[in-house]
Amino acid sequence: MNIGQPIRELGDINHKPLRDKILSLEDKAWDDNAVRQETFDVHKNTSSLIMIFCDGWPELTISKESGWNHLAEIAMPMMEGIIKNHYKPGGTIIRAMAAKLFAGQRITPHVDKHPSFHIAHRIHIPITTNDHVRFTLAGRPFQLELGKAYEVNNQSTHSVMNRGKEDRITFIFDYMPEDIRSMAKNQ
Repeated sequence: MNIGQPIRELGDINHKPLRDKILSLEDKAWDDNAVRQETFDVHKNTSSLIMIFCDGWPELTISKESGWNHLAEIAMPMMEGIIKNHYKPGGTIIRAMAAKLFAGQRITPHVDKHPSFHIAHRIHIPITTNDHVRFTLAGRPFQLELGKAYEVNNQSTHSVMNRGKEDRITFIFDYMPEDIRSMAKNQ
């Protein structure tokens, strides 16, 4: 969603329970659903642990994916708290996942294209990072801090570079408020 600025800090969040859960999972859990890597070339150097995903337009089919069983117990209260504090209630989480950018890799500059990206808030919660990760949004570099949540303008060109020796993991979710979803259905 175009939020009129590259990024908006949503404040402090206790990311540690979700981090601990994600880091405790076996590597094979990251391989259960490769739809993002197979569908979007910009994500070929990543891996995803997908909880919730959507398909279709303007009618969306929202499904719980393999990551649901791993993360929902911890992630759902965290997402609901962010929504309660920053957005209109009654909407729908249409995507939720942990996304891993491998050490030494990059996500090339792009703009999220699916129509749902134009009308849903995209929230990032850093789970792991290092000093050599650069998130560039609208031509400006940002260092996302652990323990904070952010809304990003995914309608601006963005990219991520991880020159570090450790993978970078971010929990991402998209929230579509009910009033916006209703407008989309009527278009």
